[in-house]
Parts: sequence; C-alpha cells; structure tokens
Amino acid sequence: MNLSQSRKLKIMLPKIIIGVIILVVGVMAFGILTGKGEPPPFLADPSISDQSACPDPLIQTPVDLTKVTAILYPGQERGGDFKPHGGFRFDNTKDNNLEVRAPMEAVLSEASQYIEQGEVQYLLDFLSDCGIRYRFDHLLVLSPKIAKAVEGLPKPKTDDTHTNSIKGEVKVERGEVIATAVGLLGNSNVFVDFGVYDMRGKNKFQNPRDSAVCWFDLLPASDSAKVKSLPPGDSKSGSQSSLCK
Repeated sequence: MNLSQSRKLKIMLPKIIIGVIILVVGVMAFGILTGKGEPPPFLADPSISDQSACPDPLIQTPVDLTKVTAILYPGQERGGDFKPHGGFRFDNTKDNNLEVRAPMEAVLSEASQYIEQGEVQYLLDFLSDCGIRYRFDHLLVLSPKIAKAVEGLPKPKTDDTHTNSIKGEVKVERGEVIATAVGLLGNSNVFVDFGVYDMRGKNKFQNPRDSAVCWFDLLPASDSAKVKSLPPGDSKSGSQSSLCK
C-alpha cells in the first residue's frame, strides 16, 4: 500500500464505521417496529453490573402454589412459537382472581397493555439491582400502584404487545402484590406467564431472550420440588425444554 492509498484509507475508515453503526441500529429498529405476536425482547441495559449481591434463594414463588395445577416450562415451543418464559396454570379455580407477587425487589422498567380475545392484558418487565430481569404476562387486574404506573401507556391494540419504558422509578418489594387477577375471562382460561432473565456477566450485552433461564431451581427448595412434581401445562411440548434439564 503506497502513501496515497494509506491516506485515503484513514479518511474513509471513520465513514465506514459510522455506516456500519447506522446499519446495525436500523436493523434493530426495524425488527422492533415490525414484530408481531411474541413481544420483542427488552434491550439489555449497558449500566447493569454486579453492583449488589443477589438474594439466596434468588426469587420467591410469585403465586400460591397450592392453587397451581400445571407448569408451563421455560424454553419450549407453545402455540407455534418458541417461548423463553414459563408460567403457571390454575385449572381448578372458580374465577380469575389470583394474586401475583413480586418474586424479588426490583423496578418496573417496561410494560405493555394489549387486547387478546377482546380482553385487555398486561405485560410487565422488572429489573433488579443485581442484574436479574423478570417478566409477567397475561395479568388481568393490576394492583392500584402498578395500575397508576402504567396509565401513560399507549391505547391497547389487538395482539400488539410491544413494551414501552415506564417513567419514574416504580419500585416493588419482594412479596408485594402486583396483580390480583390473571388470564382470560371469556373462556375461563386462568394462567399467568412468568420468565426470568440473567443479564449479568457475559449476558450483559446479549439479546435478553438468549439470557432466559429455567427458574425452577431459583425458588426456595421446597417450592422448587413442588414445581417439578406438577404436570406440564402444554399438551404438545409437555416437559420438553431447552432451558430446564
């Protein structure tokens, strides 16, 4: 390479780098804006670090296990799509009135309200100080505190589950009630989705969906054993899971 070529390369290099950055950002934005069905994964927060120690056990069970009839396994195909999250089914309850509690101290970071089968459903994402995210979906009635926090969300649209950032710091304590009813009223389908995502270390800048974990062993030992003893809630995939071994 002669001197003239070297100078041209130095001039062009910053433009090439800027072009690549614009391309990457554009692809990410297109994916978020055009996604349908399964909600787009929340973006990794570059500020996340191991600033505080996570509790042990990491999470408490967010629902009353005595009312759970089946477990939806994280990391399996359900309804024709891969689901990184799991969930709980309540097939013996008389109504949809079931409390959902925060499994660990965290801040409500993103949320969505959307319409499914003619009913408004809520999806909530929480982020803890120690780099753990968790998500609930198919919440039907929110606690007054959380309901107030999501008042500014866009008007719900059918099957549009895109999340929006929550303004201000809405903190929940471990065990705090965040919802009092779940699932769909119309067909008496009583369930709630629950996912846990480890955003620490090597997962810090990865797609959070790739950071989904099997939360069974993150529960207190007795609850973990109970969850594993319950039948799987999906009739097709059963207990098959890419996350729970």
